[in-house]
Amino acid sequence: MAKNNANIGFEDKIWEAACVLWGHIPAAEYRKVIVGLIFLRYISSAFEKRYQQLVEEGDGFEDDIDAYTMENIFFVPEEARWSTIASAAHTQEIGSVIDNAMRAIERDNSSLKNVLPKNYASPDLDKRVLGDVVDLFTNEIHMDDIEESKDLLGRTYEYCIQKFAAYEGVKGGEFYTPSSVVKTIVAILKPFENSRVYDPCCGSGGMFVQSAEFIKEHNGRRGSVSVYGQESNADTWKMAKMNLAIRGIDANLGPHQADTFFNDLHPTLKADFIMANPPFNLSNWGQDKLMDDARWKYGLPPAGNANYAWIQHMIHHLAPNGKIGLVLANGALSTQTSGEGEIRKKIIEADLVEGIVAMPTQLFYSVTIPVTLWFITKGKKQQGKTLFIDARKMGHMVDRKHRDFDEEDIKKLADTFEQFQNGTLEDVKGYCAAVDLEEIKKQDYILTLGRYVGIEEQEDDGEPFEEKMKRLTSELSDMFSKSHELEEEIRKKLGAIGYEIK
Repeated sequence: MAKNNANIGFEDKIWEAACVLWGHIPAAEYRKVIVGLIFLRYISSAFEKRYQQLVEEGDGFEDDIDAYTMENIFFVPEEARWSTIASAAHTQEIGSVIDNAMRAIERDNSSLKNVLPKNYASPDLDKRVLGDVVDLFTNEIHMDDIEESKDLLGRTYEYCIQKFAAYEGVKGGEFYTPSSVVKTIVAILKPFENSRVYDPCCGSGGMFVQSAEFIKEHNGRRGSVSVYGQESNADTWKMAKMNLAIRGIDANLGPHQADTFFNDLHPTLKADFIMANPPFNLSNWGQDKLMDDARWKYGLPPAGNANYAWIQHMIHHLAPNGKIGLVLANGALSTQTSGEGEIRKKIIEADLVEGIVAMPTQLFYSVTIPVTLWFITKGKKQQGKTLFIDARKMGHMVDRKHRDFDEEDIKKLADTFEQFQNGTLEDVKGYCAAVDLEEIKKQDYILTLGRYVGIEEQEDDGEPFEEKMKRLTSELSDMFSKSHELEEEIRKKLGAIGYEIK
């Protein structure tokens, strides 16, 4: 086990423990095991701290559920406290003990009903290794600094979700948006205190976590944002509930999972910020049953692709002066089929598209196709203009398959947006351009970046044009000559073994 390596981080130790646990149960099941334990350890730590405070106060409220819920802390009954779990770590009953703990917590906390995993007693789960994982949480999470422990558990939760997303590939993309993509959207939108943030396809809740972190980093209160979300996958909805609880974010994700198009859980919501990574090019989304829906203000989206249904759903939920940041497949920039071009034209003419950012490939775990960030704003600062940014060359490869943005990349994009909004941006060939609506109209309302940003200017190497052409022509002539020599040599070799090229 990795727990004996003093140089390895806690997040890595937990991930290595997850790898040891894998056997016959699918990765998605083990995902529940690990994220469930992180959640259980977190709420037990928060409860224990509050419990000790109440005991010291001496008023006898330490067993009063209201004394915890009023502080946004979950009440943990005795059979679910970590001390109970830890004492059973190396018994064959540890799985049943954890399952019973999850049931007890759901019983005493209505907001967690049917949320927590209960698959620890599975015969396929090695109880010895499960006990080792419990030991990790016991020994590495210290009660002397509960805030530090909460942040560590929050980071570990997100780290493990990211790792599971990479491991599960396409299925991983259903619940996880790479953190650098989320941070880029948040850095450009700049959510503020007491704002309403909404994600209609929230996955594991990463947009909300980064919004809260952004507000905290900019001298606000992390818990001050009002969060509204929706998710159609039951397991992912549960994961989001736990993720936000660990982060101390009070969120309204509805009483259950639900399809956003057919069962909008927040029908009257007008959000200040909407951030989303909807499923790319979703087909069979139910258009035939939603033909007259009030959300399709700019036109009926086609049955075979939900991209413009997502866009219009979000615009429908946008407050005056509200902002949207969403991820879409590149096809949405230029498609003219099934009325999509006309919908895009009307949205552009309404002066809602504030910015388009072309992203590099290999950012996502689930797909390798290039994607674009769209920023849609009511009450734009630069009326009649749209910012185009080509970020396809930005970022760095973290391994052979995946690319990522660092903080410097994200800051550059956010600063470019801020300069555009303040009217101080200078166009940079091949990187960014502020484009008038008239120019977009001339391009038939197609938003493909190359039409506006152009190609990056090459640095002058100092070699005069005539000399360069002479040199290149000579080099090309030499290559042709060598090509002919090589061709003749191949003919001779083949002829020697009885083959002839005609």
